[in-house]
Amino acid sequence: MFRRAFWFTAGAAAGVWATTKVNRKLRQLTPESLAAQAANKAIETGHRLKDFALDVRSGMAQREAELGDALGIEGPADRGLPAQRRRAALENHKHHKKHYEMLDEKRSYNRNEDH
Repeated sequence: MFRRAFWFTAGAAAGVWATTKVNRKLRQLTPESLAAQAANKAIETGHRLKDFALDVRSGMAQREAELGDALGIEGPADRGLPAQRRRAALENHKHHKKHYEMLDEKRSYNRNEDH
């Protein structure tokens, strides 16, 4: 009698355990769960890439400083555009802005014009 009760209990426990495992795996394979897992992996990868880029940037700055010291060159004070190129860029921007303003003036906004 005890033997049958033991095996009955063991079988029921194994069935509950297997059912729980299967249901858990099925929940992991739903589209929503897969999308959430993919999003988490993408975020983790983005953080790793950002950390890598920051490490590379700091290593580059350190090596540049070492080379500057070795060669007796001081680093550039301003990394902006030189004055001539900056002026040209601003003039080019003004030219494009005027061009688009002229196009806007030529456009007619009459809705009935096409009909």
